[in-house]
Amino acid sequence: MLKYIRDNELLATGDRVLVCVSGGADSVALLDVLLRGGYECVVAHCNFHLRGDESNRDEQYVRKLCAARQVALEVRDFDTTAQATVIGRSIEMTARLLRYEWFEQTAKQYGCVAIAVAHHQNDQAETLIMNLRRGAGIRGLCGMRPKSVNPCGETPVIRPLLCTTHDYIVHYLRDIRHIDWVEDSTNSDTTIRRNSIREELKQYQKAEIEHIAQTARIMQGYVDWMEGKDTLVAREVQTYEKDRK
Repeated sequence: MLKYIRDNELLATGDRVLVCVSGGADSVALLDVLLRGGYECVVAHCNFHLRGDESNRDEQYVRKLCAARQVALEVRDFDTTAQATVIGRSIEMTARLLRYEWFEQTAKQYGCVAIAVAHHQNDQAETLIMNLRRGAGIRGLCGMRPKSVNPCGETPVIRPLLCTTHDYIVHYLRDIRHIDWVEDSTNSDTTIRRNSIREELKQYQKAEIEHIAQTARIMQGYVDWMEGKDTLVAREVQTYEKDRK
């Protein structure tokens, strides 16, 4: 994972980064990896108060985790339901807008060079499947990139775990690092579209998920190549096409 950060130029040695930590396995592993890599971390935790006592449990877990690691922590409470009514958006979209606006403000407050989120290859596979079901062109098949622009600001959003699967993340925490985490009970709610796809992906082999994620990476390379961008993935597909002739 640290090699992935270096290869994709997500961070430079000693950079200060805002790490978005919910308390779930993925974000806890993200924080651990970045701290072990020598990066200066500031943690941001959102409490959307959508799951009652469970939301407060998550916040307390993150507070204890950061205290034990001596990591700076910022917590923001949101009245997500009220805000969704005001702006006329779904709860999910409202929560996304609220958190990315706040991440931008907090990153600037602390002088962070990036906002780190815990998306991984399973999330990438979910994104591609969702896009395919809606109908997508080549850009839709690019999925999420290792680095992208904050939809609500200027600070880049980075995804250091996009090189690995959720299964490996759980193995890393449980068997290698012996770190606990909390579970979000709403992840099992298959009436939420992304959760239903996540449930479907449980039937896939690890290699199949990796192959879907690799498809997104290849498509990113072709798009960058077409747009004349000199990126790592563009160079990879150019080499592939050259060798294929």
